Amino acid sequence: MTEPDPAHTRPARADARRNREKVLAAACAAFTDAEGTVSLEAVARDAGVGIGTLYRHFPTREALVEAVYAAELDDVVASATALLDELPPDAALRAWMERYAAFVATKRGMLDTLRAGWESGSMAAPATRERITTAIESILAAGVRAGSLRADVAADDVVALLLGVFFSAAAEAAPEKTARRLDLILDAVRAHCG
Repeated sequence: MTEPDPAHTRPARADARRNREKVLAAACAAFTDAEGTVSLEAVARDAGVGIGTLYRHFPTREALVEAVYAAELDDVVASATALLDELPPDAALRAWMERYAAFVATKRGMLDTLRAGWESGSMAAPATRERITTAIESILAAGVRAGSLRADVAADDVVALLLGVFFSAAAEAAPEKTARRLDLILDAVRAHCG
């Protein structure tokens, strides 16, 4: 079977795009709240569409999970630029770390499906770390230019510290410690005078 010619492929109808977005929003909410397996029938019901519509857009559970993960990661990465437009670089970094922490914390209901898909090769391993590192690099560079963040801190080091905070909070079942530890990371990367 040959692939359709992209030049002759019509864009999705407006109602189809709306349905896809409604399914993604419902799935995001379901995966965020879930402690166990999320029912795709419940996702379709919450989105206000039939199960056939869900499967037309996302033929497998893995496809839906991957789409939710990618959309949320896009939001996290893009928020770095938006925060830099609104806040000084050190405050933007702290707000961005909080946003990233929320992203990681909401993956409970998706983690097993993501991990299984990546390990089996049915889902492409995301370039998450690279994208997160790039977002942090942009904030650090702005902070160095402004004199508020240290020039000798690598974005990879900040990512490693963040992952340590997230994994320790999960292992300790103590998410309330995350904010304090994010403050400690920020203090470590701030430029200190004197």
